[in-house]
Amino acid sequence: LMLFDKHANLKYKFGNRHFWAEGYYVSTVGLNEATIKKYIQEQENHDIAMDKLSVKEYEDPFKG
Repeated sequence: LMLFDKHANLKYKFGNRHFWAEGYYVSTVGLNEATIKKYIQEQENHDIAMDKLSVKEYEDPFKG
């Protein structure tokens, strides 16, 4: 992604190079702003939970 090439600091926040959420919202026509904001918040909460599950614990390579 060119965005990561131009802004190297984003690589640390989005290490997997996925800038958008895995899911997407197709039917936005006719929905109000509150519904869309709620959807975005739920996606962010889901992404945070998935990030916590995918974080690997640090293991000392010189131990044991």
